[in-house]
Amino acid sequence: MNQISRFSFSWMLSLIVLLAIPLVVLADTIAADADLITTGNQSSLNLGNVTPGQILTPPVSFVLVCAGKNHVDIDQSVAITFNLAGSTVPAGGALNATNASIGPIPASWPDDTTGGGSTNCPAPAPTLEDNGNSTVTITAPTTPGTYSYVVKYSLAFSPSGGDDSSDITGPAPVSTFTLTVDPPADSTPPVITPNVSGTLGNNGWYISDVNVSWTVTDPESAISSSSGCDPTTINADTGGTTLTCSATSAGGANSQSVTIMRDATAPTISGSASPAPNGAGWNNTDVSVSFSCADNLSGIASCGPNQALSSEGMNQSAMGTAMDNAGNSASTTVSSINIDKTGPIVSVTGVTHGATYILGSVPAAGCDTQDGLSGVAVNASLSVSGGNNGVGSFTATCNGASDNAGNAGNTANATYNVIYNWNGFFQPVDNSPEWNKAKAGSAIPVKFSLDDNQSLSIFMSGYPKSEKIGCTNNSGSTDDMETVNAGGSSLSYDASTDQYNYVWKTEKSWAGTCRKLTVKLIDGTDHMAYFNFAK
Repeated sequence: MNQISRFSFSWMLSLIVLLAIPLVVLADTIAADADLITTGNQSSLNLGNVTPGQILTPPVSFVLVCAGKNHVDIDQSVAITFNLAGSTVPAGGALNATNASIGPIPASWPDDTTGGGSTNCPAPAPTLEDNGNSTVTITAPTTPGTYSYVVKYSLAFSPSGGDDSSDITGPAPVSTFTLTVDPPADSTPPVITPNVSGTLGNNGWYISDVNVSWTVTDPESAISSSSGCDPTTINADTGGTTLTCSATSAGGANSQSVTIMRDATAPTISGSASPAPNGAGWNNTDVSVSFSCADNLSGIASCGPNQALSSEGMNQSAMGTAMDNAGNSASTTVSSINIDKTGPIVSVTGVTHGATYILGSVPAAGCDTQDGLSGVAVNASLSVSGGNNGVGSFTATCNGASDNAGNAGNTANATYNVIYNWNGFFQPVDNSPEWNKAKAGSAIPVKFSLDDNQSLSIFMSGYPKSEKIGCTNNSGSTDDMETVNAGGSSLSYDASTDQYNYVWKTEKSWAGTCRKLTVKLIDGTDHMAYFNFAK
């Protein structure tokens, strides 16, 4: 509807009051001798179509006409005022009126000062108009409809005296104003609001089904048409689906769009370990675990983390997580990672490092291989080196071991000695610290046993040998030593007695000297006997 901003009125509200002026009885009074004052009614005025709450000020004016038939006796100093009041005001509207001052009575009006004459209004009848300050202000209701306002008027005289007011007869003046309130004008198109429900993830992506509905409102007029405004469910992944709702009302057309991105599918992730384990499922170095991630729609936001496993242990694992830009995630675990960096522990068994054993009572050497993590794959092997004819210094070596992770074991060694079972010299030679007295140049049988025949290669190279030493006061026995005749020193073995016999050929030049005989065996042992030689 069009708002009415101003009104042009080509009419004049006039109130015609017919006055009958009686004879003057006393000054400053209107005679009360049945003279008649008649008032006329204002015709109804249609103010037309207005907007809700519009304020209207229709112009009003009033005219008082001298229409008395008999005598008129009015004091010209009397002022007359029209009093305006709304007698009918519709609900929701308002009416305010301002009283109009009309007096004083003009000189053209007849005034019978004799008190008994019959002064009539001359022809044409004189009139009295208001001074233009009479107003009516109407506030239209806010509810559309047709409304009427009724305004009544009454006359007041100032100063009043006697029975002036009773001289006014006839109905009170009435004005009726009619107006029609139109519905509010629609100057705006419909308001369209999208309603989106679903699980919102990250970066504007939804990670569930999405329901889209629309709210279309226009408080000023009805919706005349719409399209695309039905509820919609998006239940498939999409990089961007745009929905548009359009609506039309008296205020015009409008449309609203919303774009939905849906990714409810988790990304993919896979993991691998490097280097690969050996055939037994073990690594003997650090293992790097890396992850690979993919997402077909919103893309990968994070992947991993990649990890390096350096600690030894069985059944280790590393977990990685893939996160896409919508907030979906997936995880995987690379497991069964076995790391063993330490080789097996190898030791020599049976013999003790640094020990000395008697020939024939030597424990068997062996190897022990232990691995507390991946386990032994290959046991250490034994090798024994050294010695001479079963005696001397030997070294037992254990090596070549490995575990299931491919670590090599340590090399273990044990060095030990094997000696003959020496029981000392037999007679005629006395064992140290006793001294033997012998004749220089004789052959002395040096007898001993080594527990069975150990062959004739029992002496260390260069032995037996003698060396001159100093004599003491007690050097040698006074008994004669058994000697043998021999062409030179020699060694023999007598199986019947299980004795070795070394015939030591001495020198005549040794007479009057003392000597030490050292028998050094190939087992590394030294055996000494002390001699005092005489002529």
